[in-house]
Amino acid sequence: MFGIADYGAFVAAIVLFLAIPGPGNLALITSTSKGGIRGGLAATMGVIAGDQVLMWMAVAGVAALLSTYPTAFHAVQWLGAAYLAWLGFKMLTAKPGAQPILNIEPRHYFKQAALITLLNPKAIVFYMAFFPLFVDPAHHQGLLTFGVMAATVAALTFVYGLIAVLLTHHLAERMRANPTIGRVLEKVAGVFLIGFGIKLAISK
Repeated sequence: MFGIADYGAFVAAIVLFLAIPGPGNLALITSTSKGGIRGGLAATMGVIAGDQVLMWMAVAGVAALLSTYPTAFHAVQWLGAAYLAWLGFKMLTAKPGAQPILNIEPRHYFKQAALITLLNPKAIVFYMAFFPLFVDPAHHQGLLTFGVMAATVAALTFVYGLIAVLLTHHLAERMRANPTIGRVLEKVAGVFLIGFGIKLAISK
């Protein structure tokens, strides 16, 4: 199919990777709990936009460039780690009743999620290594093959994000009656963001 070997396995692999906990999932959950369905969907579109940029950078050979110039790779890696840690710190130190760390306007949720996605340079390397696994050399159609792959990732991410947003919104409605739970969850989210930042910074 369009030069993709075993399209079903490709879809299954993407769904599995989407379900793995990470900064992107955390951005969706936090955005939904703060901004409702609109905020969650905006964050979903931000994740998709960031992923598309990284995927096409990988196709263009950016991963090879980062391998050739490891200093550039580590600079972006540290920038991403610092950004995640800064968000986590802001969540941990936010006082009750303070303005949410993630702004209520959906455009801010989009930008936040896109930045979290873009500032993970290892995603470029991942796509560079992942895509060739499902390319059929005998039927490869150049950019069309990668375009179908990218479109599939975007569609699956949207469906996954929509489900995650609706479930999170449903749970958030139940928890709004108890603000203490919301504050505790925000602190937990902050700890996880700092953890993701540290993991990104020390990973090789």
